[in-house]
Amino acid sequence: MGGPRPRWAPSLRRGRFRAERRMGLEFWFEFASTYSYPAAMRVEAAARAAGVALVWRPFLLGPIFAAQGWNDSPFNLYPAKGRYMWRDLARICAAQGIPFRRPSVFPRNGLRAARVACRFAAEPWLPAFVRAVYTANFAEDRDISDRGVIGELLAALGQPAAERLAAAESDEAKAALRAQTERAVSLGLFGAPSFVVGEELFWGNDRLEAALAWRSDGAR
Repeated sequence: MGGPRPRWAPSLRRGRFRAERRMGLEFWFEFASTYSYPAAMRVEAAARAAGVALVWRPFLLGPIFAAQGWNDSPFNLYPAKGRYMWRDLARICAAQGIPFRRPSVFPRNGLRAARVACRFAAEPWLPAFVRAVYTANFAEDRDISDRGVIGELLAALGQPAAERLAAAESDEAKAALRAQTERAVSLGLFGAPSFVVGEELFWGNDRLEAALAWRSDGAR
C-alpha cells in the first residue's frame, strides 16, 4: 500500500524507528478515541518528569476495528459500555482538571488531523497541535473533520495553515499515515491510547505510569 516511504518522514525508516523504540516511549493515539484525550493532555509532562523521550504516533483505529468486523466504535455497538465510558471520561477529566463536553457526533473523523500530525511529527509545535485537536473535539464540540477547523487550529499556533494542510493532503503524507497504521497492527495494537516501550505494549490512559516505570526500570 502507498508505494515508497517519503524521504521527509525519517521516523518511518526502519533504523530510525528502532532507535526511537530503544530510547523512549511511543504514544500511539487516535483523534476519535475518547480515552486518548486525557492521555494526550498529560503524556508530555509525565514523560518529561520521568526523563523519558516521547515519540508521538498518530494512527487510525478504523482499519483495526474493521478487521474485527466492527463498522463503528465499540462504545456505540455496546450501549452499556458506551454509557459507562462517557461517565468515566467525565470523572477522569474532572480529576485531571481539563474541560469536557460530550461531542454531539461520535466518533468524529480524525483522518485530516492525523495526516497533519503524521506529516509534521518531528515539529516542535506538534504536541500543542495534538492537544488543540483533542480540545476542539472533546471540550468544544467542534467538527475536527472540517478542513476549516483544522486550519484555524494551525493558524492559532502560528503555522501557515494552507501550506501545512496542502502538505498533509499530499500522496506522500497519506502513504505515511497508512504505513504508520500498518505498523500499529504489526505491533499488536487494538485500541487507543497505547504506549509502547521496546517490545512492551501498554493499553489505556491509566497505563501511562506503568509504561514510564517500565522504561525507567529498563534504562537502569
